Amino acid sequence: MFSGIIEELGTVKSLDKLRAVTKLQVFAPKIGPGTQVGQSICVNGICLTVVEARESLLSFEVMPETTRCSQLGLLKKADQVNLERALRIDARIDGHFVSGHIDGTGIIVKRQNKGSDCIIAVKSSEQILRHIALKGSVALDGVSLTVSALEEHSFAVSLIPYTLKNTTLGSKREASMVNIECDILAKYTDRFLTLNRPPQAQITPSFLQEHGFI
Repeated sequence: MFSGIIEELGTVKSLDKLRAVTKLQVFAPKIGPGTQVGQSICVNGICLTVVEARESLLSFEVMPETTRCSQLGLLKKADQVNLERALRIDARIDGHFVSGHIDGTGIIVKRQNKGSDCIIAVKSSEQILRHIALKGSVALDGVSLTVSALEEHSFAVSLIPYTLKNTTLGSKREASMVNIECDILAKYTDRFLTLNRPPQAQITPSFLQEHGFI
C-alpha cells in the first residue's frame, strides 16, 4: 500500500524485454540504498517487487499484462519515473490510499498554466470515469491528486509547483499517456451497488439510505 506522495525521481538504466518478462532497472540514489530484495516499490503508479538491489540500482521484473495495460512498456533509457516505497504503519498518510494496481491509462488532452499552477485534463475510458468524482482522489503515474473538474469524457487535476518539479507530471505534455488508479473506495462502492441492485433498479436516496450509505 502506498500514499501517492513521490519520494524520488528515478532514472531508467535499462529496459530489456525477455521471453517471459521485461526486466526494468532504475537508478534510485535516494531510496535505493537500504532497499532490500522482495520489497515493493511503486514505479509510475505500479507496484513492483524488487528482484535485485545493488546500492542505488534497483531491478524489477514486469509481467506482459502490466506492460500491456500501462505505459511502462513505453519507457526508454534515461527516462525518469516516479518512485515511492511502501507505507510504514507508523507513518502519516499525506496523500490517499494507493494500491499500486492501476485501472488503466489516459491521455492528456489539455495542459494550461494558471498562475504558478498547472491544470491538466485527462481523457480516459468510461470504466475509469465512472469511478472519478469531483473533489475526489485519483493517482496519476502514482501521484496523489484531487479531481478539480469532471466532464463527460475527461477529468482535470491541478498541479502545484512542487508537484511539477518533483514528479514526472512536470514534463508531461498534451498527448502524453499517464497511468491511472481510481480511489479504491469508489471501486468497492460500485461493486457493492452492482451486486446488490435488483435488475432495472435506480439508485435513489431511499436505496442509499436502505443500504446504509446515508
